[in-house]
Amino acid sequence: MTVIQQKGDKIRQAIKRISSRLEDKDGSKLSKLVQEAGQEFNLSPMEQEFLFNFFKEGKTYQEE
Repeated sequence: MTVIQQKGDKIRQAIKRISSRLEDKDGSKLSKLVQEAGQEFNLSPMEQEFLFNFFKEGKTYQEE
């Protein structure tokens, strides 16, 4: 059975997952977290770029 997701659901799920991982402060780099979320939620390159910019520009992440 095919599950139909509303537009933007994948992005919201990815944001929650990345935010959770960033709160864990496990030392993961943002680029790696975005790549993993892209694979898990089947995101396009443009959606992955959006996620990266969302966290970078939102000052919610400090690259070390």
